[in-house]
Amino acid sequence: MRAYVKNQGLGLEVPYLMGSTRRKYLPDFIVQIDDRHDDPLNLVVEIKGFRGEDAREKANTMQVYWVPGVNNLGRFGRWAFAEFTAVFEIEAEFDKLVTSMLSQ
Repeated sequence: MRAYVKNQGLGLEVPYLMGSTRRKYLPDFIVQIDDRHDDPLNLVVEIKGFRGEDAREKANTMQVYWVPGVNNLGRFGRWAFAEFTAVFEIEAEFDKLVTSMLSQ
């Protein structure tokens, strides 16, 4: 890991739909990971204790639309998304995720 920042006040908002209602998703953290590429990987991290329907829509938007879209543009670096729901297992799950990224 190179750096991390809480997304509060940074302005990173992702539009998504909840049914037919437009909403904005503000991810919790952005983590830069040195995964042995020329540029760092920007990992959007969401921490959820309870995962309601809106959280599923946010995660789906990130995984299916936003991350592929921003990566396809190629002007804003490389991006990925991770959601952690088991509060007491976050460190182990994060380590496992980073290890898998390094092996790619």
